[in-house]
Amino acid sequence: MIFRELELAGAFVIELEPHSDDRGFFARSFCRQEFAAHGLVGDWVQSNVSHSTLRGTLRGMHWQAEPHGEVKLVRCTSGAVHDVIVDLRPGSDTRGHWQAVELTAANRHLLYVPRGFAHGFVTLADETEVFYEMSHAHEPTAARGFRHDDPAIGIHWPVPVRVVSRRDAGFADLPEDFRDRDMP
Repeated sequence: MIFRELELAGAFVIELEPHSDDRGFFARSFCRQEFAAHGLVGDWVQSNVSHSTLRGTLRGMHWQAEPHGEVKLVRCTSGAVHDVIVDLRPGSDTRGHWQAVELTAANRHLLYVPRGFAHGFVTLADETEVFYEMSHAHEPTAARGFRHDDPAIGIHWPVPVRVVSRRDAGFADLPEDFRDRDMP
């Protein structure tokens, strides 16, 4: 596995290192020792699958309030997503900043989302499936979110949002206390 740290400290794209032969290939997608060597959480307590029928389906922007904050390991197993993370960590130099990566079934990349980040994605293809490993079980009372099109955050979504849940569409803008006050 190749660990490539993103501009938002603590977030990583993890690339597989396939070993190929005439059958196809084999690659590790998780190794507790390698995650620990990079200072990353590697104890997963819950796995989730998200299937979206249509291109332009948006899920996000979500996080869990403390003490139920969670680390996510996200992989697209079918189709493609434009996956976005937003740093909400107190005291972080990049608080309120966002970064996007493309996860596809073809590139097989994984996104490591640290605790204290909001997460969301828009599907780039019909029939897209995303698989998540979670460090903490979902706690409904700790579930939080903000509008995917909050102008103060300014996330660029590369395709029009065609499908969004009533819950996600009803989120307010990100509260001021989660933003970096020096952002443009």
